[in-house]
Amino acid sequence: MLHQRKEIQQLKLQYQQTLANQLVTAVLILDQNLTICYVNPAAEALLIKSLYKLYGASFELIFTNTSISKYRLEQLLATGQEFTDSDIFIQFNKSHPFTAEITASAVEFDRVPHVLLEFKQIDQQKKISLEVFQQQQWISARDLIKGLAHEIKNPLGGLRGAAQLLSKELNADQQEYTDMIIEQADRLTNLVDRLLGPNQLPQMQHHNIHSVLEKVYQVISYSNEHKIIIKRDYDPSIPLINCDQEKIQQAVLNIVNNAIQAIEKHHHITLRTRIASNKTLNGKLIKLAVKISIIDDGPGIPTKIQDTLFYPMVSGRSNGTGLGLSIAQTLIKQHNGKLYCHSRPGHTEFVILLPLTQEALKSAP
Repeated sequence: MLHQRKEIQQLKLQYQQTLANQLVTAVLILDQNLTICYVNPAAEALLIKSLYKLYGASFELIFTNTSISKYRLEQLLATGQEFTDSDIFIQFNKSHPFTAEITASAVEFDRVPHVLLEFKQIDQQKKISLEVFQQQQWISARDLIKGLAHEIKNPLGGLRGAAQLLSKELNADQQEYTDMIIEQADRLTNLVDRLLGPNQLPQMQHHNIHSVLEKVYQVISYSNEHKIIIKRDYDPSIPLINCDQEKIQQAVLNIVNNAIQAIEKHHHITLRTRIASNKTLNGKLIKLAVKISIIDDGPGIPTKIQDTLFYPMVSGRSNGTGLGLSIAQTLIKQHNGKLYCHSRPGHTEFVILLPLTQEALKSAP
């Protein structure tokens, strides 16, 4: 009977270890002294460190500057009350920081209490949730602006017409006042039209994306007062894409102009193209897409406006209108594409993703 019990215990231990090694969830076990005594392969991959390197190290090696404190873990060992913390930023490996949801629970090994920590990396979920939220906010802001623009545009037309009729009844000296009213009404009408954004559907045809980018390059080169150095880094294997070349050109031009106004003389802007695989565009998984990157080495976008960068009337410059990037976003959305940005001092990258159709892939060399 005793022999059978030992066999069962060994079998149980063997299965537990095998299952832990097969788990996709990262598992880390701490002993009573809160030092690492085991990590499964999923945890090794997440932390980019082997069990051999981690064994015997203090838990603080991983959980520096997080809510997982020594006091909380000691309380867990004392009471057995598990807890879960989400949105914990871990920078154990400087080149591979990540955000995780962590569940801590008490387990016993050889009648000695241990701490079992389960990691679940949530960076991708956070990114998708943020994109969905920003998309909803962008649509709400756009619809609000469009509604206001229409309300403003209608009385402007009546104001201009009344000023034209009035000018016929006035002498030459007094007509300068009506001329000023007409001029300002036209200026406001132009602003309102820009707020409303593009209202024509794209005329889709197959185009070489590099021909579109070359036109942008030529326009910028002809009017490059700041002596910005424009670099081109193209992937020549990219097939033709289905797009409205004028709208894509306008979107890229808006982004490049925005970058030129943000950086100083002799800085660099790079136009780069690559193939991207398995990307989520507007809630759909796209196997292959064209990735257009507009990269500059300027001061970066202020953190406080990064989440609202594509909203109408949001600008990082005191004299900016905040319409260029909003219009670019609308143009890319019309192509079922995606426009996003990540920025830090010295590196700002706007990324345009455009899906590749089956027809385009078949016509690829």
